[in-house]
Amino acid sequence: MSIHSGPEDSWHGVVDVQGPFHPETNRYHLYIGLFCPFAHRVNLVRHLKGLESILSLSIVKPYPKGDDKGWPGWQFACPPDGLYENATQDHLFGSKFLHQIYFKADPEYKGRYSVPVLWDIKTGTIVNNESAEMLRWLPNAFDAILPNDSPDYELDLYPAHLRTLIDEIAVWMQRDLNLGVYKAGFATSQEGYEHHVLTVFAALNNLEALIHHHGGPFILGKELTEVDIRAYVTIIRFDAAYVQHFKCNLGTIRGTYPVIHEWLKNLYWNVKGFRETTDFRHIKENYTKSHYNINPLAITPLGPFPDIEEGVNIDFSKLKVGAVRHPAVIQRQKELYQ
Repeated sequence: MSIHSGPEDSWHGVVDVQGPFHPETNRYHLYIGLFCPFAHRVNLVRHLKGLESILSLSIVKPYPKGDDKGWPGWQFACPPDGLYENATQDHLFGSKFLHQIYFKADPEYKGRYSVPVLWDIKTGTIVNNESAEMLRWLPNAFDAILPNDSPDYELDLYPAHLRTLIDEIAVWMQRDLNLGVYKAGFATSQEGYEHHVLTVFAALNNLEALIHHHGGPFILGKELTEVDIRAYVTIIRFDAAYVQHFKCNLGTIRGTYPVIHEWLKNLYWNVKGFRETTDFRHIKENYTKSHYNINPLAITPLGPFPDIEEGVNIDFSKLKVGAVRHPAVIQRQKELYQ
């Protein structure tokens, strides 16, 4: 695969010792939005692997996004009038809009101005803007320059003995949950909405049983893996945004899924990087103030309260597996996963 085949294409570069993008300190800059679940994946890896001092960061504001086609797109927090808590200026170029970064790499670019974006300062171009690709290679991209005694050096989110299972889970999780909430939320017909929302809760029922089966505290048991990151970025937004904004209201994480709820709280409160990369204000205001067809008055609900509950029980064997038992959800679950 070429790194960037033309104006319609994304960027697909990889940081490694073999290719043109070698692992080096202060060579790369990451652009993200704290609201975006897909950018959240990459920022989580940055924290979990201890790359904060190696990989610098700029953060766009959660709104406004622009018109129906996404123009002019995400903005940086430019002083004096454009400041927004926990958003930043463009620390490399002082740009006002994220699209200006894209046009520096390809002046004819015609794709989406999305986050995340990994920029190579040395060659002056985008390395990659596909979160699923970065989630796979970024965890080990800088191992060659990390100290061997670093507590994060040994972390392997894609261990060889679990790769087949991770790959299988990643397919349905992306299709039915990570993207499923968007398919339900942006549906333009009752029929389309009902089809997709049933799939979302079938996936949550399946995830609840999967975590319980492996015993926790992580999805596949004792090891934190890529699938925990894939799930977390959607689950942490579920009660806060997707229940009301995307009408995914057949159940809630805190009220319907006790195993997922304890898994989520454990990551947020007890695992470095999860709480630090989660900003509920950015999340809630992005969805409610940038999707005008869904929420034309841009009113942001106060709840749920608290954003995430305290107290963690990681003895999942003592938890009763929860589920949404709507007959159509159960039928969809059988169709998809049995």
